[in-house]
Amino acid sequence: MFDPLAGTSRTIPLTLYTNAFQIHGTIETRQRRVSDVLNQSADPFVVLSDVSFDEFGSRGQPIHAEFAQINLASVLFVVSDDAVEPLPELRTPKMIEQAVISIPPFKVTGQIHLLPERSLREALTELHGQFVPVTDATYWSDTLGEARATAGLVAVNHALAQILAPHRELDPWAGLDESVAADTARPEAEPTGW
Repeated sequence: MFDPLAGTSRTIPLTLYTNAFQIHGTIETRQRRVSDVLNQSADPFVVLSDVSFDEFGSRGQPIHAEFAQINLASVLFVVSDDAVEPLPELRTPKMIEQAVISIPPFKVTGQIHLLPERSLREALTELHGQFVPVTDATYWSDTLGEARATAGLVAVNHALAQILAPHRELDPWAGLDESVAADTARPEAEPTGW
């Protein structure tokens, strides 16, 4: 079993969200996946390069730094579009479940990957790791006025998150077209008692 990336260092661009900042930077790692970078860190922090801090709601300029040490406990979630295909020989079969994750002041929807051949309750009980990967994710904050954005991967801080599954998107306008069409098709009633 040969891993072409084993032992080679690579740079991954990341965006980290805290309750006050959006932090852009890169991390140098030998890990294949972002979730491994976060979950297998020996330290309670990561060090990013080429960093910019943008405070939510601020009209000031972002803070730029060559390096920054970021406390992982303060990170709500990490966004990455760096797709890494799993090696077939190292892949663990998982079942995919749609979930909504509340991590105030944000919400994240997407696919969580759970151990198969279990009930959803059991699979959620066995979901471990400091950061839970969510694929094909959408994230936003109505409170902060942050519009919906999508990413290939959002790694959510498990200690700060509430995971609700299964989750189905409901269209609040579904069925309204039919009732509007029915209202316009009805002849207007004659006024009575005037």
